[in-house]
Amino acid sequence: MNLDKSKKRISKRVKMGDQGYPKIAIEYHGKNADLATEVTVTLIFEEGAEPMTERFSNTADVRENDVIQSALIKIIERTGAKTVSQKTEVTII
Repeated sequence: MNLDKSKKRISKRVKMGDQGYPKIAIEYHGKNADLATEVTVTLIFEEGAEPMTERFSNTADVRENDVIQSALIKIIERTGAKTVSQKTEVTII
């Protein structure tokens, strides 16, 4: 999938706001605020359920990696997530 298309699809889902469960939270991590080398996807199926986490990493910026962004879209679609949230800033690790 095209990188721009993936980013737009994720952004559209984030803008929809809280629609209930299942929920997905996307968070980027890196050594500094300009380079996200890891992304964490947390899935919660229902209230009180144990969260499931998937991590993807790369030496380059994961926000600009079309394979990783496409994988995020596939996770959202296959889990039937109603709510998608995304932390825009990079968490320094």
